[in-house]
Amino acid sequence: MAAKVSFSIESPTGSHTLCVAYERAGAGEPLLLLHGIGHHWQAWQPVFSALAAERDVIAVDLPGFGGSTALPNGLSYDLSTVVPVLGSLCEALGIERPHVAGNSLGGLLALELGREKLVRSVTALSPAGFWTESERRYAFGALRGMRFGAQNLPLPVVERMARTAVGRAALTSTIYARPGWRSPEAVVAETLALRDATGFSETLSAGRSVLFTDDVPGIPVTVAWGSRDRLLLRRQGVRAKHAIPGARLVRLPGCGHVPMNDDPALVARVILDTSG
Repeated sequence: MAAKVSFSIESPTGSHTLCVAYERAGAGEPLLLLHGIGHHWQAWQPVFSALAAERDVIAVDLPGFGGSTALPNGLSYDLSTVVPVLGSLCEALGIERPHVAGNSLGGLLALELGREKLVRSVTALSPAGFWTESERRYAFGALRGMRFGAQNLPLPVVERMARTAVGRAALTSTIYARPGWRSPEAVVAETLALRDATGFSETLSAGRSVLFTDDVPGIPVTVAWGSRDRLLLRRQGVRAKHAIPGARLVRLPGCGHVPMNDDPALVARVILDTSG
């Protein structure tokens, strides 16, 4: 059971309390982990122990996802809102300028935290925001398709599918290159997380106009891309390198869009090297 922390945020309708679920373990310099749209902190479970052996690791459920409450009415799920909320979260957790690693939406947020000088280093795994318009439409269509399936498949059907490698592939091959490696329990849990994500539609809507074009100077930045990413194609990594010339661009052979599952040892090493 993840822990929870509550803190106040301001909205057009006044002050509200936001409750964020997180998992924390290890010791050393703080490392914040941010998942992608429709996922939850458990996306990081394959690498969590390896990271916690060397860092104070905090994997969070973003607002409107997993066990965290939604943003209050009047607040958008855009970068200008969510990044300050993450800053307030760090204050509530007692961590100052952590290292950060993020995947997909979490990678975009990580880069923005870096641009705002709120973190010590950034590892962005297949970050959003480096797409062409056609690539964005393709990715959003795939995400909506996954969401539709998660919302319309009865739970017993999801549980039955998750017990077979073929079923796990049907549910998660959009994001994993090796869906058969994911446990049946994890596949069921993340399908339910996608189904129940209150922030999904608004986050997707806010992402329609997002392009990350600014540099992130002054801190170590690594952008890593899976060679088998089917959601955000790996050529977007080259665009990220052009936008952030000082970034280290790393190829993750055999990995899909959520690479922590596909090669945990490699992903943990990339994150630890960047935050070293």
